[in-house]
Amino acid sequence: MAPVLIYDGDCGFCTASARLAAERVAPGLRTVPAHRAGLAPGLRERAGREVLLAHPDGRRVWGGADAVAALLVDGPRAPLRPVGALMRLPVLRALSSAAYRWVAANRHRMPAGTAACAVPRGG
Repeated sequence: MAPVLIYDGDCGFCTASARLAAERVAPGLRTVPAHRAGLAPGLRERAGREVLLAHPDGRRVWGGADAVAALLVDGPRAPLRPVGALMRLPVLRALSSAAYRWVAANRHRMPAGTAACAVPRGG
């Protein structure tokens, strides 16, 4: 079984990013918009501000930069695995998380982004 990438389906940038992940980073990756994933309230709220990667057994969910790192480390593209491993190192994990938060906060300004992509303040 493959992990499931859960993303904000109302956001054009998130939708394009999920499509890119499934086509280029991890072919065959299952992607599901958050509003169709049947998430518990806490996860639903998280999915509005960060991508989620759910382990196939459903017991583990990574979010944001940690989800990206897990996807790269465990994905089928061997050249990307070291990038994911580096993202897990303490200093680079902090940098990756900061970069992810910046992109998420500005996703409405990214390619394919629209005003509907904006994360509400405080989110």
